[in-house]
Amino acid sequence: MTENTTTLPTGSRSELRDLVRTQLQILLEEKNFEGAKALLIPVQPVDIAEAISGLPEAMQAIAFRLLNKAKAIEVYEHLDVEVQQSLLERFKADEALEIIDSMSPDDRARLFDELPPKVVRRLVGQLSPEERQSTSLLLGYRPDTAGRLMTPEYIAIKENLTAAQAQERIRSLAGSVEVSYYVYVVDAAKKLIGTLSLKDLIVASPEQTIGEIMTRDVVYAYTDTDREEVARLIQRYDLLALPIVDRDENLLGVVTVDDVIDILQEEATEDIYTMGALQSDGDNYFQKSLFEIAKKRTPWLLILLITNSITVIILSQYEEVLDEVVALAFFTPLLIDAGGNVGAQSSTVVIRGLSTDELRGKKPFSVIFRELMTGGLLGLILGILVIVAVFLFLGQGEIGITVGLSLLSITIIAATTGAALPFLFHSWGFDPALMSAPFITTVVDILGILIYLNIARFLLRV
Repeated sequence: MTENTTTLPTGSRSELRDLVRTQLQILLEEKNFEGAKALLIPVQPVDIAEAISGLPEAMQAIAFRLLNKAKAIEVYEHLDVEVQQSLLERFKADEALEIIDSMSPDDRARLFDELPPKVVRRLVGQLSPEERQSTSLLLGYRPDTAGRLMTPEYIAIKENLTAAQAQERIRSLAGSVEVSYYVYVVDAAKKLIGTLSLKDLIVASPEQTIGEIMTRDVVYAYTDTDREEVARLIQRYDLLALPIVDRDENLLGVVTVDDVIDILQEEATEDIYTMGALQSDGDNYFQKSLFEIAKKRTPWLLILLITNSITVIILSQYEEVLDEVVALAFFTPLLIDAGGNVGAQSSTVVIRGLSTDELRGKKPFSVIFRELMTGGLLGLILGILVIVAVFLFLGQGEIGITVGLSLLSITIIAATTGAALPFLFHSWGFDPALMSAPFITTVVDILGILIYLNIARFLLRV
């Protein structure tokens, strides 16, 4: 992906996007194509992509055709997949092929992941031999791995070159590769043996060899490395690009930091959806139909509905207790809500810690015990407040003590459960985010009701 050179005041970005989108639609409605073309000239490709995505579908292809070839390719790479597919359907065959052939291999592979197999086979067959080879290479790796994410466009040199010779080679290759901030050093078999930043290359003496100035301790990933691990490596070592190698450590491609930002956003979105008891398939939620949205949200809601019915069954078994002391029913929502909130807080911090590797090296027992103690402290504070409030407003000390002790027990169990279940799922190889707040809340509700009514039966002798 080519770096952009157009700059605008930071504070005007949001206003610019809104202005471009509004004015572009007005100019297209007036069929003022020259005005629309002039409007788009100083605008960043990513902002143009957003403006085009906001247009009525019939206008999107018209607006896209106003761009020159170089800018059109950049804009196309920034468009949502749905808009990319829509434009492909409206393009003539040669137009579509020209755009696809000019895309960077990693962006092209991601687009092909979303297209029907029949369309992909047709487009791949029409690519130039070089682009067909690079695209087929990426499509051969499993989704969500470094191999599918990498780009084979990088600069590789031999260690026996001098700094002056290396600079000359970079000048000759820079226009045809994506990565220009690192140079990778390989041997005759393309095995990765070192890396070199452009800064080090520029300040080196012209007669120094690459072998003398390169870094031999290279951070890299294998083609089958999970993309989340790739993102963590780039984040941990503050890299702009990460080399990707096969099992023989032959250099095959690189993953750039802009791709990692996309990964982090997608993974964060997926985790948030999962923690909210929603199915996530990577698509834009707000572009889905009502039927598709309902389909996404129904499975978890049915599961939660079934599990919550256990609470009703438990309450029915303690009907005589509630009949004897009606006031106990008043505090049921308070207790289950407090327990659910504490459990959700504990599960959130543990899930986040597991996702970011913050808990790497920490023993699960120590983390769970810490949350248990936190739950106990919270329960003690809240329990004392409840006991005092019940005594002052209702004048019933025994009920206050019952609710206070129940609250203490429930918060301890909620914090322990909220911390333990994500660890349990993680040890089984499942996504810890599956232990979402709704699920934790349901579990704590069931346990909380049992604890509350049994403490009431014991203390109040009912």
